[in-house]
Amino acid sequence: MPRRLFKRYMPDPTSIREHKSLRFFGKLLHDPNLWHLNRHSVARAMGVGLFAALIPIPMQMLLAAALAIPVRGNLPIAVSLVWLTNPLTMPPVFFVTYMTGAWLMQVPPRTLPDALTFDWITDQLATLWQPFLLGSVVCGVVLGIAGYFTTLLYWRWWIGRQWRRRKLRCSRTHAAAADQQANAQQVEQRSGDQHEGNRRANADIRHP
Repeated sequence: MPRRLFKRYMPDPTSIREHKSLRFFGKLLHDPNLWHLNRHSVARAMGVGLFAALIPIPMQMLLAAALAIPVRGNLPIAVSLVWLTNPLTMPPVFFVTYMTGAWLMQVPPRTLPDALTFDWITDQLATLWQPFLLGSVVCGVVLGIAGYFTTLLYWRWWIGRQWRRRKLRCSRTHAAAADQQANAQQVEQRSGDQHEGNRRANADIRHP
């Protein structure tokens, strides 16, 4: 089942429930629907988690949890997805979101200097933040929707494949049982014919 695949890679629910940044939600974390693994809870978690991963704010885990709780998405999956944007992936991901925002706003994108410094970032922040934020939100929404529907389709495909495999195994089992029954009938018929032949031979010997 797909739940085995997600359960293999999802973080421990206890560590999520006791995470210091999520204690803010208190008793809301005890909703059992936030910890179930089914088609809809996983798809919702994929949607909100991928969206939160592209929003350039601190405490992305808090945003992912705040979105997962009202829609009853699987909380561990939603929270863990924010780590898709980490120090290694942030530069290319946020560059793409900025370029997307600049394209949507129809403003010329800024070219990066040879040496990227904090001073350059602060000086350009006034002109960078609007396309950067817009591109992040738009890309997050698109990626979240794609993740939601992809998960639903993948789950349905997996269930269909398992059902076809089970049906094939059943048909093979029935075919094997039918063959075995046919063989047994043939053996029984041959034994009956042989018994009848022996009976006739004995009758011929007794009454030549």
